[in-house]
Amino acid sequence: MFFKTIASTLFALATACAAFAASGPAMAQDLTGKVTRTPTGYLMVLRNGDDVIAHIERLAVVEQIPSASIVGIGFMREATFGFYDFAKKVFNPKTFKDVELANLTGSIAWKEGKPSIHAHGIVTDGTFMGAGGHLLGLIVGTGSCEITLILHPQRLERFVDPSIGANVLGLHPGAR
Repeated sequence: MFFKTIASTLFALATACAAFAASGPAMAQDLTGKVTRTPTGYLMVLRNGDDVIAHIERLAVVEQIPSASIVGIGFMREATFGFYDFAKKVFNPKTFKDVELANLTGSIAWKEGKPSIHAHGIVTDGTFMGAGGHLLGLIVGTGSCEITLILHPQRLERFVDPSIGANVLGLHPGAR
């Protein structure tokens, strides 16, 4: 009976730990079969329902990517852009559904020990009308999304520039 209780408790603890791990967006993304190493970095192919930003964050953590440039294309179930309101210091979001990601361009750096993704993009719909801006979220739709990461050897950090009140990329340690 004692061992049965311990086994039952351990199973409950393992289940709770798995649920907790799945709750963090960057840590919850499984990279198995979605990433391959290239001579200059990585190629990531994501599929229906995958969170693009969370997968890039996860790859940065797992591979300890010092910094990188990102480009990508694909079909999105949802693409959320934000336009930064400097007076309020917030992004005003707008979400587009079932669109082609014609271009994603961005970078990976670090801020406060976590990956900091800064990306912009352009999407088009069935009428060939486009929209774009600062990417806040991307969820892959039917088909796939292809992301290329080109590694940079130096770890880069982001910091808030007090003169504008927004994140900027520092090109060297202590670049404030």
